[in-house]
Amino acid sequence: MFEHKPRNPVTRREALRRVGNGFGMMAFAGMLGESIARAGLAPAPDGALGVAKLDYPQRVKRVIFLFMNGGLSTIDAFDPKPMLDKYDGHPLPGGHINTERRTGELMRSPFKYKKYGHSGMEISELWPHLAEVADDICWVRSVHTEIPNHEPSCLMINTGANQAGRPSMGAWITYGLGSENQNLPGYVVLCPDTPTTVGPPLWSNGFLPAITQGTFISNKIAGAADGMGMAMPSGDKVRDDKPRKVVIEKGFDPKKILSYVNNPKFTMPEQRREMDLLEKLEKIRSEDTGTDPQVEAVIKSMEIAYRMQTEAPDVFDIRKESQATLDMYGPGEVARGALMSVRLAEKGVRMVQLYYSKGDPWDAHTDILAHRINAKNSDQAFAAVIKDLKQRGLWKDTLVVCGSEFGRTPVREVGGMAGAAKRGRDHNPFAFTMWLAGGAVKGGTIYGATDDFGFKVAEKPVHVHDIHATILYLMGIEHTKLTYRYSGRDFRLTDVAGNVIHDLVA
Repeated sequence: MFEHKPRNPVTRREALRRVGNGFGMMAFAGMLGESIARAGLAPAPDGALGVAKLDYPQRVKRVIFLFMNGGLSTIDAFDPKPMLDKYDGHPLPGGHINTERRTGELMRSPFKYKKYGHSGMEISELWPHLAEVADDICWVRSVHTEIPNHEPSCLMINTGANQAGRPSMGAWITYGLGSENQNLPGYVVLCPDTPTTVGPPLWSNGFLPAITQGTFISNKIAGAADGMGMAMPSGDKVRDDKPRKVVIEKGFDPKKILSYVNNPKFTMPEQRREMDLLEKLEKIRSEDTGTDPQVEAVIKSMEIAYRMQTEAPDVFDIRKESQATLDMYGPGEVARGALMSVRLAEKGVRMVQLYYSKGDPWDAHTDILAHRINAKNSDQAFAAVIKDLKQRGLWKDTLVVCGSEFGRTPVREVGGMAGAAKRGRDHNPFAFTMWLAGGAVKGGTIYGATDDFGFKVAEKPVHVHDIHATILYLMGIEHTKLTYRYSGRDFRLTDVAGNVIHDLVA
């Protein structure tokens, strides 16, 4: 039901006729497409896309993907390893391992673990707020991928391929399901700065229709007074845990976040007249030469951009939230992005992805204690997403996914600059943890396991393709049927692999 059917082949006579009459419109469409691309605006599809029939009962209507780009060390966060404590300073059994950088002996985690909730879930001291909702989370400890570099691993977890050019997961989801809100994009990407590692290819539409591409929005506000971007001491010292009242800075203006949507040169009625004229011209052209998907995509993008001028600023206006809600999320850019993610989900955006920051901020090669800073900026906000979804009545049919592109090694990294702390960990694609939460998954459970030192998967391996297949399943889609024919081949998000992890499903 999802298969893309190519248009009828064009005869030579028809091709010549189009060449004679179509150059002007082709150039016009190209200019419009470039202007939309420069603005970063590529909204999700309207009713022209989406499914007429789902493959399974739809347990989830929307996804919030919290992405800790750079590589969280999950053995220091969600996968305790007592054997690391016992054999700290000893060589890893089995001999030296080949990693990206020079590594040495085993290194124990500097962070203490405790058990939380009715499930007795073990979580490190880095995540005290997330520990409060441990019974709502399913921890998948046996995720693995292929390549230990940031770029291909980020691409894999976002697009299902190790090379750039393939559609992102959000693009596939909006292609298959369309949008619940015709005044907002179906797929939104939040990050304080762009590019992150790889950048826009992580939320690209690839070869899917242009309107499925993620709409990038920066959640960074210059000169903020609410603690965002505040530097924290390195090493073992962190800010105190005393609750603080979150204050929205005086200069906050949601329209500035979406500055490219508003057109100060033309009023809304004037823009409407231009859109109506453009649609009439396109209708005349299509009756003569047939529909052009690229032109249609640009027009739809302009339509949703027009409608976004009235609804989008309201969605991003977090000043409308209660003080209790603001305090629940806490201060900072991650907190602001997390709150915006939930507000977007509430308004019907199909998928929201929140990146921690630009670059590889979780990349702790030199000192794993740097994780204190990253976790301090994320912990309260991530937990608040779960709590807030419940109080807004969205918990049952929203899926929260959280993870990094890979994990980190149990051995100490000994390369790097002279005088470095030598407490870092290298990339580990062989085993890491991701977690899922929402009414559709089994909270307070663990799936899979790593070996005694957390280096490789020991039980129930889960490839990234399996995570993708499970997400689509929860959204009512059979991942092997969500295909698009391109360059003579039927492509899909899970490539030629992927298995639904039914044990996770509630």
